[in-house]
Amino acid sequence: MAGTQAGHLAALKAEGAPVEEDEIAVAQWLFWDYVKDLRAHQAELAQADPREIEPARLKKAVETARTVRDAISLLMQERNKVDKLRKDIAGGVGGGSLDLDAARDEVGRRLACLRRAGGG
Repeated sequence: MAGTQAGHLAALKAEGAPVEEDEIAVAQWLFWDYVKDLRAHQAELAQADPREIEPARLKKAVETARTVRDAISLLMQERNKVDKLRKDIAGGVGGGSLDLDAARDEVGRRLACLRRAGGG
């Protein structure tokens, strides 16, 4: 299987697919493999006479299209999760503006509460 995967990776690289040697590469490899299959189905169906298309071939093309659609949907969901995590880690840096006047007022309120609670 490793030799087969290496051959597929080399073929995908030759076709311009963004392939790397890590876990993401596996997902990319699968995605590009499905896209390649979908393109082959599209080309075959475009050249065939609609009356001569076998139902099994049409069913396989529809299944491949659904797989690609689901993969794209999953990719977008994961990308949104990563973007949200990046924003959470950064603490909203660059995403909004820091209101220094409101921060100064809040610090003043908290100091006043501490002074009242401390009796001084």
